[in-house]
Formats: sequence, C-alpha cells, structure tokens
Amino acid sequence: MRILVIEDNQTTSQYLEKALQEQGYEVDLADNGQDGLFLALEGDYQLIVLDRMLPKLDGLSVLSTLRNAGKQMPVLILSALDSVSERVKGLREGGDDYLTKPFALSELLIRIEILIQRTGGANDNTKNILQVADLKMDLLSHKVFRGLTEITLQPKEFKLLRYLMEHSGQVLSRSLLFEAVWDYQFDPQTNVIDVHMARLRKKVEFDGLSPLLETVRGMGYRMVENN
Repeated sequence: MRILVIEDNQTTSQYLEKALQEQGYEVDLADNGQDGLFLALEGDYQLIVLDRMLPKLDGLSVLSTLRNAGKQMPVLILSALDSVSERVKGLREGGDDYLTKPFALSELLIRIEILIQRTGGANDNTKNILQVADLKMDLLSHKVFRGLTEITLQPKEFKLLRYLMEHSGQVLSRSLLFEAVWDYQFDPQTNVIDVHMARLRKKVEFDGLSPLLETVRGMGYRMVENN
C-alpha cells in the first residue's frame, strides 16, 4: 500500500516516512503543495497525509482540487491549527480526519489504519496477503509464516522479503534491491544485501525446507516457488 506524505517540515516528514515504512507501507514525500498535488493526481495512493499549511499551495487548496478532480482516497490532515473552526473547515473541504500537532505516532498510525479499512483499502484480505509456495506475509499485521511456523523479521528484512515476494519469479539486481529497500544509491562495495539475504535464508528455509531464495550468479536474487 502506498501513502503520500505532503509535509514541508523535513524532520516531521522523515519521521513519518520511517514510521510508515516500518509498518509496511510504501511512502512518497512532497515538501510543498504544488508537488504534492501533482503526485496525488498522478499516483495511485491508498491514503494521503496532508499538512494544513504548505508553501506554494496550502493544504486545503490541495484537498479541494483533489476532490474536484474526483480523487476519493482518504486524506488525513495534520495541522498546528487546533481550533474547532479550523477542524470543521478541513473536514468540509473533504478531509477524512484531522489530527493536530504535536501528535502521538501511535494515534496517527491507528487513524491511518482505520481510514484505509473504512474506505475499503483493506477490506479484501487477498490484497493484504502475499504468498509464495507455503510462505505467507500479512501486510497489515506484519506477520510472516512458513507453513504454520511464524517467522520473526526485522523491519528491513520484512521490507526486503516483501519486495522479493511482490516480484516473485523475477531476477532482481543487488542495486535494485538496495535502492528499493534502503532508498539509497547503490554502493558496489557494500555487502548489506548479501548479509540480509543470508539472514533471510536462515529464517525462511529452516529445518531443511525447500529453498525459496535463489542467487542468480552475476545478476542478483530471485524468489522461486519450488513447493
């Protein structure tokens, strides 16, 4: 699931990006209203986190333009303006929820989850379950099972495995995996991918279970369905 965060405060946007990625969401960022509106109109997002006061184009203008364009994804407004009149104005413009700053991260995350569920983004369980052979990943609960055995993963391991499962059967280069999971340009000298893949293999292919992670020499890695 993809979420767009339109927030001009870099510290806040990076904080939200990290927290949402750890919950399994794909996150895009925009630091002004114009860029945020462009991304929101062109992209396929399950939810938008929208700051109320933005440079170039304010949050309510972004919201009203989206609604006039027929975009109905849920929008959670973040704002330092905490008066009742401002909350009402935000909701009248088409906001689905309104959270004042400073906010508790736990509250923001549960509001996002509820909004996505309420608007149908998470009602179909098949959209939230990835499966390759007997390996299952629940994108909402962040639980991973091989057969009946639950596998405990660190956040980056979860994100890496998710990307592999979403592209099952495809050969994925180390540079592509690095940029997709770590959001950095690939450094050919790093062994981060190899280390994480080795850890994933130990966790996913335990007790002699059939291998699901294949190394394609000179090219990268591939998730395979051998069961």
